[in-house]
Amino acid sequence: MLVAAAVCPAPPLLVPEVAAGAAAELDDARTACSDALAVLAASRPDLLVVAGTAAADHLGPYPQGSRGGFHGFGVEAAVRLGEGEEGPRLLPASLAVGAWLLARAGWGSAPVEGLGVGEDAGPEECLRTGREVAARDARVALLVMGDGSACRTLKAPGYLDDRAAAFDAAAARALGSADTAALAALDPRLAAELQAAGRAPWQVLAGAAEGAGLDGRLLYEDAPYGVGYFVAAWS
Repeated sequence: MLVAAAVCPAPPLLVPEVAAGAAAELDDARTACSDALAVLAASRPDLLVVAGTAAADHLGPYPQGSRGGFHGFGVEAAVRLGEGEEGPRLLPASLAVGAWLLARAGWGSAPVEGLGVGEDAGPEECLRTGREVAARDARVALLVMGDGSACRTLKAPGYLDDRAAAFDAAAARALGSADTAALAALDPRLAAELQAAGRAPWQVLAGAAEGAGLDGRLLYEDAPYGVGYFVAAWS
């Protein structure tokens, strides 16, 4: 069953080498992510699963030891998902950021695996996947990587959309209160139009947390670069 979860944003800019001179702008987000990971460690899980969106050729499970990096962003920094033999596939960007956060935190509390989730996966598919993840072991923890809308300002990647602020506010309330029903109800079509890559992983979390009785706390909420970033801890 699910005993704890952390929700973190997934921009490669979280990695200081990628952000370069702008690294300090996300210091508060990195600190909040560290606090959320501490909640996972304190839950004493038997297994940690890192879930994030991935392209069609990067969906599905990633074993412990899978590698990734940020070469596409002009940075040689490499990451590894826990200890183990190198897997056959490179981690997608969302899971690579998760692996970086875990390495930064010195994660060693439990074996860790990855899960690439399709950004266009429907709510029922996501909920079903979450239930399957929660059933993997007696004490499962989730690190959920995903962003809110990318349409909060004129300079945002998706330009300004007047619906974005309300969508992000609803997501923040659900993540901060561990409201699985509200997460499950997020509209996939609206999320796609707002370029909210976190919708599918958040709904995987909703499925995993069904009946777990977890409480939530929102540790960070902001929209730097016009993209909604949230950090939450469930335990």
